[in-house]
Amino acid sequence: MLKTVNILNKRARFDYEIIETFTAGIVLAGTEIKSIRLGKANITESFCEFSDMELFAINTYIEEYSFGNQFNHKARSERKLLLNKKELKNLAKSVQAKGLTIIPLKLFTNEKGMAKLQIGLCKGKKTYDKRESLKEQDTKRDLDRIKKSF
Repeated sequence: MLKTVNILNKRARFDYEIIETFTAGIVLAGTEIKSIRLGKANITESFCEFSDMELFAINTYIEEYSFGNQFNHKARSERKLLLNKKELKNLAKSVQAKGLTIIPLKLFTNEKGMAKLQIGLCKGKKTYDKRESLKEQDTKRDLDRIKKSF
């Protein structure tokens, strides 16, 4: 079992421009948290959606717990996210008005062992923006190589 779980959504940083980040708790079943602590989760294809002023993470994959019995959870299901009312209202307002999306960026456990999901208020990048970010990464990598050689 891993001490600290840190599952990243690398694709989100490439496809979206992150405007603001929030840390939210997740409502999980017993076998779900056990699978997360083993590091058997994936958030690359997931997104967040509102229904009745509640925020849900949709399409989040948490592998079924191998030692679970008939009460094991479903691998892909909606999982409720826990945020303050004020944060929920601000997120809902910005998603409706500005056409932004909410994407999970990181799934981790805190020092108490509770699972948290870092979500980002994001705006989709165009293809030329993606090319620019790739160029920046390449130049940064080249500069680091040059610095390392000296």
